[in-house]
Order: sequence, then C-alpha cells, then structure tokens
Amino acid sequence: MSESAASARSAGGYVVLREVTAGHWVVVGEAARRPGLPARKARRQAVDDATGGAPRADETYAVLPRSEWQTARQF
Repeated sequence: MSESAASARSAGGYVVLREVTAGHWVVVGEAARRPGLPARKARRQAVDDATGGAPRADETYAVLPRSEWQTARQF
C-alpha cells in the first residue's frame, strides 16, 4: 500500500448522499478524508470529490463519516 493510501485510510472517509426528491436520498459515492481540513471544509471537499466537481446550487447533499454509515447499516 502506498504511503498516501495509508494516510488516507487512517484519516477515515465519508459517504456522500444526494437528495433526489424530498426525503429520498441516494448514495453518490465515498471520498477519503483530507487530513488538515476542518470538518466542515472536509465534508465540502468530500462532495466535490464524490461528484467530480462543485455541486449545482439546486442540489442538496449529506455527508456522513464512513464509520457512522457502517454502524447505521448494521441495524
């Protein structure tokens, strides 16, 4: 495993969801946590990474820590 992959793994990651209709969400993808960024900026970066660029103004996203997503899926 490369050093950058190891540091990205240790920093955790996010699951990015997009609201397609009111109350209905789809998983867009996952993104690595960028070390050194505050939580809010890291989540914004996760949306950019998962969508391949900045989202449109009319799109709504939710970003969950990967660990929380995995825990929530266990129930």
